[in-house]
Amino acid sequence: LGCFYFRRPMHCLYTAIVRGRPLCQAGLGPLLLTQPVSVSAAGMASFPPQRYNFFLVLDFEATCDTKPIYPQEIIEFPILKLNGRTMEIESTFHSYVQPVYHPQLTPFCTQLTGIIQDMVEGKPTLQHTLQMVDEWMSKEGLLNPDVHSIFVTCGDWDLKTMLPGQCQHLGLRAPDYFKQWINLKKAYSAVMRSWPKRNLTDMLEGLNLSQEGRLHSGIDDSKNIASIMKELARRGFLFRKTSPVM
Repeated sequence: LGCFYFRRPMHCLYTAIVRGRPLCQAGLGPLLLTQPVSVSAAGMASFPPQRYNFFLVLDFEATCDTKPIYPQEIIEFPILKLNGRTMEIESTFHSYVQPVYHPQLTPFCTQLTGIIQDMVEGKPTLQHTLQMVDEWMSKEGLLNPDVHSIFVTCGDWDLKTMLPGQCQHLGLRAPDYFKQWINLKKAYSAVMRSWPKRNLTDMLEGLNLSQEGRLHSGIDDSKNIASIMKELARRGFLFRKTSPVM
């Protein structure tokens, strides 16, 4: 892991890590170069206790073209169930979704997402997919009131704009559990003191992580989000809800 450089005493750093508080919230201020302090891999192996039992990593892909189309429709719906203690993936929900208003995918959409027409043809509509998600949530014990879980997205678009907008257009009611989430960009910027302008690419590079799969594949992007979360947790970050009151 190399060396970390701090001006504050190491017992303050240790307390911040063990209690799951990011350094900026622990009152340590910016990391200032003074003298090297070695931190062993064993000392950083455990994750801070998170306030959630599970994180539900989600990343939609939607219909698109070179010009804005309306309404946009979700065509890929992945969710990774991430254990809040181990930060490992325990279960996966994944379905392609058949668009209704723009049933034919554009060449631009296929080039961007890698999703071809055959992958959405005959697949569940959004209404059916939401029912499948609810069944999966129940099967995984995520609807138990004693189990604390929250969605995690790369930005606010997925759950603030995309899902509510399409549900409103279709006359559907999205379950309340979609109304709270963690914006991964805000978590990353709290640790790294910089905003990821290129979304996942900046965060992966900033944390020296390898990209898995292709960008704009919903399932691959979700796996990369999970990887980023694990690394932020390893650095002592405590995840908190960032979504606005809805």
